[in-house]
Amino acid sequence: MSDSNEPADSTGQEMFPPVPQAKLSEQIRPAILSVLVLTLLCGCGFPCLLFAITWPLFPRQTGGSLIMRGGAVIGSDLIGQQFTRPEYFQSRPSAAGAGYDGTSSGGTNLGPNNPKLKSGAADFAGIRQLAAEYRTQNGLRADAPIPIDAVTRSGSGLDPHITPANAALQIRRVARARGLSEEAVRRRVADHTEGRQFGFLGSPRVPVLELNLALDQMQQGGPSTSH
Repeated sequence: MSDSNEPADSTGQEMFPPVPQAKLSEQIRPAILSVLVLTLLCGCGFPCLLFAITWPLFPRQTGGSLIMRGGAVIGSDLIGQQFTRPEYFQSRPSAAGAGYDGTSSGGTNLGPNNPKLKSGAADFAGIRQLAAEYRTQNGLRADAPIPIDAVTRSGSGLDPHITPANAALQIRRVARARGLSEEAVRRRVADHTEGRQFGFLGSPRVPVLELNLALDQMQQGGPSTSH
């Protein structure tokens, strides 16, 4: 009988011989190779393949969905911008870099119970401050309800849209600053309000840059598109 603790057959041979231990070098080499191969395939090959397919089909989108005026690039359909002058509709707040920075896309990463999110800090405007500024700029009561996208940053910090409710509260300010009737500005907002994608995805939204450009074009010799 075998002295081993492993089960043995009638001849005394072990039925389950011990599995040889793999050397560390034999484990590291395939791990490194798999990372390199997957990086080349998924990080280089696949994006290049998609670009080669989509470029002839969707040249504007693959080029960044750029908006041109007078031969110059003034923005993109995909990236928000900061507007501060009263005659322009204002975008959603941004936490991407110094604001709307495409190279630093991201949110605040502050949880809903974080006091900094609500009360702010020396270098960060909290919800209370943003709400007070929004109400003051748009001539609203101190306790007037306002849309959440007016006082919170999006996850990317690059959102080019605002909600129709947000745009509606800015109409009076924009109309007064431009010397237009509120009804005329309201019609422009309605004309540039986009519905749900495919009729059921997402929510209605208003592209801020396109709306501001449309208002500029309304007025012969009106405010420029600089912001």
